[in-house]
Amino acid sequence: MNVIDSIVTQAASIAAVRRDIHAHPELCFEEVRTADVVAQKLTEWGIPIHRGLGKTGVVGIVKGRDGGASGRAIGLRADMDALPMQEFNTFAHASKHQGKMHACGHDGHVAMLLAAAQHFAKHRNFDGTVYLIFQPAEEGGGGARVMIEDGLFEQFPMEAVYGMHNWPGMPVGTFAVSPGPVMASTSEFKIVIRGKGGHAALPHTGIDPVPIACQMVQTFQTIISRNKKPVDAGVISVTMIHAGEATNVVPDSVELQGTVRTFTVEVLDLIEKRMRQIAEHTCAAHDATCEFAFVRNYPPTVNSPAEAEFARKVMTEIVGESHVLPQEPTMGAEDFAYMLQAKPGAYCFIANGDGAHREMGHGGGPCMLHNPSYDFNDDLIPLGATYWVKLAEQWLAQPTTTA
Repeated sequence: MNVIDSIVTQAASIAAVRRDIHAHPELCFEEVRTADVVAQKLTEWGIPIHRGLGKTGVVGIVKGRDGGASGRAIGLRADMDALPMQEFNTFAHASKHQGKMHACGHDGHVAMLLAAAQHFAKHRNFDGTVYLIFQPAEEGGGGARVMIEDGLFEQFPMEAVYGMHNWPGMPVGTFAVSPGPVMASTSEFKIVIRGKGGHAALPHTGIDPVPIACQMVQTFQTIISRNKKPVDAGVISVTMIHAGEATNVVPDSVELQGTVRTFTVEVLDLIEKRMRQIAEHTCAAHDATCEFAFVRNYPPTVNSPAEAEFARKVMTEIVGESHVLPQEPTMGAEDFAYMLQAKPGAYCFIANGDGAHREMGHGGGPCMLHNPSYDFNDDLIPLGATYWVKLAEQWLAQPTTTA
């Protein structure tokens, strides 16, 4: 691997910062301590900062050797928030806060961007400006959207924006990037079926919402198998069904909740429309009524073709072509999607390994994201930071006409 020597030299000190952040996880829009750590480090290295976008967001402004006179700029983003879950690890840097854990590696994302920031501040081997975006509230809070609404791209105009996420199970030293959709949209639905309750021994005197709900859940899957094109991805998951309080009582109502995932807005439009029709008409066929709510959360994360290809070339220089894989799309969601709706860019994966990096107090295996035994692999810090540095330097070195 062609990593930058000076970043390797400083990797242990950055890893200590990462472990400190891991031990003090903060949930979405509560990342006050984490933002303080980031701001303190950037200031220590002479990087001007802006705070407050997205409540707890931090933006570092690194001017190149020309003082930013070229007007060129690129954005690099790392998310900062943790998850509301209990950590099972027992190592020294395990979470000190009950019910909060860095189980998705955002502490590592912060560390990789900090390592790159330290290098940028010392060397400034570029013309233009690099914006270091430390974003809050990726885990359900839509922090990217809030930062944009607060004026991120107006205050810090940039030509492109890039993001990166660690990916367990892939061997360390591997990247993955592809053009097009790489993560799904996520939406939530809530359906209340209202019938007429009564005695379980006299079902003919009421309107039983339970079989209506069962029919509805089954029929939803025909949207996937018979309404959308087979080559278009989509998932409807009914994950909650609530009904009844006693075994001898037909309930008045049933509540269904769940999620929908797609890679395109067009498929999402189709699914929402058909779900509403099925819900309302199934209820009407049984003389019941229906309340249908559908909330769209994160849109699909869609990489710009040119920016994804640019990232692939940079990765290839660092780890070799055989270690830059096609990015298999995942039905997980990511609020970096909002940034990619506003700017060209790409969101890539950096391999987190097979789990062997973890210390005592966990099970074996790669330990996937959102797992209570997860831990970020500190060996990624020099590699991820090298990618950020080379990506920014080479992007800003492009002729303006091809940017």
